[in-house]
Amino acid sequence: MSGLLAGKRLLITGIITDASIAFSAAKIAQENGATVVLTGFGRLSLVERIAKRLPEPAPVIELDVTDPEQLASLEGKVREHVDGLDGVLHSIAFGPQSVLGGEFLNAGWDDVAKALQVSTFSYKSLATACVPLMGQGGSIVGLTFDATKAWPVYDWMGVAKAGLESASRYLALHLGKQGIRSNLVSAGPLRTMAAKSIPGFEQFEDAWANRAPLGWDLTDQEPTARAICALLSDWFPATTGEIIHVDGGYHALGA
Repeated sequence: MSGLLAGKRLLITGIITDASIAFSAAKIAQENGATVVLTGFGRLSLVERIAKRLPEPAPVIELDVTDPEQLASLEGKVREHVDGLDGVLHSIAFGPQSVLGGEFLNAGWDDVAKALQVSTFSYKSLATACVPLMGQGGSIVGLTFDATKAWPVYDWMGVAKAGLESASRYLALHLGKQGIRSNLVSAGPLRTMAAKSIPGFEQFEDAWANRAPLGWDLTDQEPTARAICALLSDWFPATTGEIIHVDGGYHALGA
């Protein structure tokens, strides 16, 4: 078998629809030789139906990253399909409506805590659950949205992403001795299900399409997915704690 990810065993979270970044990453990974196992939360039948649109059949494991019991049982469930993992994609984020859409000053701690648990702490939770499967080392990749700036309507999710970016650096520190890399991809705005759930997210769209030096296609997940697959491959063997921007170059510009 040939391809960038030939022989790699990957766990991919976060597929909701075939417009998900995670779906595009799983598709490209399979096309490049990887064996893929998926996780789903909530409506598993929906994830299983979407998974059938991939080039190859992929099993779906139920995983709530806030449930300690499901995290503890993840290793055994993954081993029912593959004998270990070489890479993991964390494509998970959630924030109640009260923490988004301009409600930064009004959001209460309970809702903020939920956003931080699902969007930030779960990166560590998923990583530590998968470490026993990564005896030969490997790559963990997450998704962020440039947390160096305050964005209109993004509010506490921006804070959660800032925490995610820091958490990735700490995972790089603590897992490096085991040969496990941790990196993030910072994508520009894409019309995914997650984006549609953020009130006012369309404010980003025109600015990105008009100002990104390379231009920006709001409906094309493939550039982001390709970066994910590159980081999951062996082509970045000495890169960890990094954030790769896939945003048409928007992040490099001044106001």
